[in-house]
Amino acid sequence: MRTFRIAITGDFLNLDGKSAYGDLGFGLMDETLFIDYHFLMDHAPDKNDPTYWDRLYTLEVTADHIANIDGLIVLRPWIKSKIFAHGAGDLTIVGRSGAGYDKIDVQALTDNDIALFNLPNVLTHATASSALMFMLALAKRLPEQDRVTREGRWDLQSDVMGSEIEGRTLGIIGLGASGRELVRLVAPFNMRVIAYSPNADPAQAAALNVRLTSLEEVMRESDYVSIHSNLTPEKRNMIRAEHLALMKPTAYLVNLARGALVDQQALVKILQERRIAGAGLDVFDVEPLPANDPLIALDNVILTPHFAPATSDIWTAGGKQMSRCMLQAARGEVPDNVVNKEVLERPGFQKKLARFLENRAV
Repeated sequence: MRTFRIAITGDFLNLDGKSAYGDLGFGLMDETLFIDYHFLMDHAPDKNDPTYWDRLYTLEVTADHIANIDGLIVLRPWIKSKIFAHGAGDLTIVGRSGAGYDKIDVQALTDNDIALFNLPNVLTHATASSALMFMLALAKRLPEQDRVTREGRWDLQSDVMGSEIEGRTLGIIGLGASGRELVRLVAPFNMRVIAYSPNADPAQAAALNVRLTSLEEVMRESDYVSIHSNLTPEKRNMIRAEHLALMKPTAYLVNLARGALVDQQALVKILQERRIAGAGLDVFDVEPLPANDPLIALDNVILTPHFAPATSDIWTAGGKQMSRCMLQAARGEVPDNVVNKEVLERPGFQKKLARFLENRAV
């Protein structure tokens, strides 16, 4: 039996050093004799460090963190090439707890014979249902209705009257898993759905009754634009001022993907000038969103802290999937959902993974 050593970034924990998100789903790893894991406590919140929450999205994995481990589970911290300046040691597998991996230098992992896997489907429904939540809350003007009720201003009922999403046009940017799930969820609302997704399968889109078109047409024709694209360097600020200017004055923008996909300054300006009806945003260009960010002062935006899809159910399901993938690696097997598939042919990676073949007999 050969022990498979795993480090887990400490941003899964709360101030008491316990899970911040309930059952993390790591039971399988707890039950496996040849898996040993620990949390990287300098990534965890500290009662004596009031700056932690401001630094949460800038945390980084360091060379010291990857010393003497075989696997790494990462939530928010960056993985940059500099940590491999003196090699990667025994590190064989990195698991990204989520779908996106734009904060990880994938090429650096490949060059150092390390496979990266993610959890591409665990947030599919949660992301789509959160997009639908935003759409309904914006259409019904939920924040305004809540406010006038709390203020006892029942005389303002007609001023906060909402609308329906039924029969409206939904434009989806990125017809991947969560985009397709949103199509399924809005089916009872009889919405007309169009999408901008250059890599989408036309036959699959047609089967969903989704018309593929240009980004400009999506922005121009949609009553609701929902962003479901991944972030790559060429997609940064994909949606710019000229695209936002195409939107109807009654239209809403929803973004649960990545803040950097949208020119946030341009979005703020168009919202301030009320050239669109509003927005629902879970992601931002700078995270956490600074306290003085102009978005916070706007009353036509619903804001959530890059966490709307992250329900207790999702944390448990994601942890179980993460544990299964780590167990695969701990048995010398290639885990599911490897992102950098080219690493699988590298002799260095194969040699590192083969160290754990003996665990298959345990």
